[in-house]
Amino acid sequence: MTQKEILEQARLCLGPYCKGCEICNGRVCRNQIPGPGAKGVGDTAVRNYDKWKEIRVLMDVICENRPIDTSCRLFGREFAYPFFAGPVGAVKLHYGDKYGDGEYNEILVSACARAGIAAFTGDGTDPEVMRAATAAIRSESGIGVPTVKPWNADVIREKMKLVREAGAFAVAMDIDAAGLPFLKNMTPPAGTKTTKELAQIIGEAGLPFIVKGIMTVRGALKAREAGAAAIVVSNHGGRVLDQCPATAEVLPAIARAVGDSMTILVDGGIRSGADIFKALALGADGVLICRPFVTAVYGGAHEGVAELIQRLGAELKDTMAMCGAHTLSEITGDMVTGQIPL
Repeated sequence: MTQKEILEQARLCLGPYCKGCEICNGRVCRNQIPGPGAKGVGDTAVRNYDKWKEIRVLMDVICENRPIDTSCRLFGREFAYPFFAGPVGAVKLHYGDKYGDGEYNEILVSACARAGIAAFTGDGTDPEVMRAATAAIRSESGIGVPTVKPWNADVIREKMKLVREAGAFAVAMDIDAAGLPFLKNMTPPAGTKTTKELAQIIGEAGLPFIVKGIMTVRGALKAREAGAAAIVVSNHGGRVLDQCPATAEVLPAIARAVGDSMTILVDGGIRSGADIFKALALGADGVLICRPFVTAVYGGAHEGVAELIQRLGAELKDTMAMCGAHTLSEITGDMVTGQIPL
């Protein structure tokens, strides 16, 4: 299937909110929740996308002509590319009735594993969401990253037990989900965590732990203090707070602060292999991409996911070749220009 065919099929079953735009830039659905939009006026999601486009790549082909290697390692596992599918939950609510969370994750996790990358899976108030996600990861020999919401301690323990039973190679917590309506006013309390509380969660997890939702150097330092092995620079796609800076704006400072001691991933508006290259040039070790994987699953199931991964990988290889980087470690900050934060 081609990208055009996948999008055409996705538009037939995506429900009333997501329009399956050729360019997923946050504008058409900017404040549509339920749906793929962002909080408030939708400014944050749009800004995420726009800021990557303000950064330009610098071509330099006076270099050796040798193969391009896009492989990367994450917690002892080798992957074909430095990008991963981001977590999504409540797919029926946001994207239509074609799939439930279980079916969605079964397709996403297996298709990503077959293509040489890993999928992060979502969480929800229905316990079946995490059970199905971890079952999908278990069936792929642990190639997947369950992402747990910042529930109260007892619920987190229950979900972490499923994560360990699945043999997942790592676990994440999207701590910025504290801003989602269904976590507020829960009894016992769910939501934000102190550094001490986060350290206890990480210690009990017993797996490499990724804290998703870091937007400041201060937050990155606290995640490191708590024992996190990695962070995701993320504003939850704009879905938890309006008027945030874009992830591209805060990434360089965070990378300088903790990049020598933690793995740094980033998400938010990354839509092409060139964008992935820019993120790595600004200090990330890898990226997460979410919304395009939703349309890939809805429009083409396994084949749709494979097409997206192949296309992003090819774009990344082309950008690397034209900028003189043959391995990911050769991608440096002087290969990009534009409105780059200091």
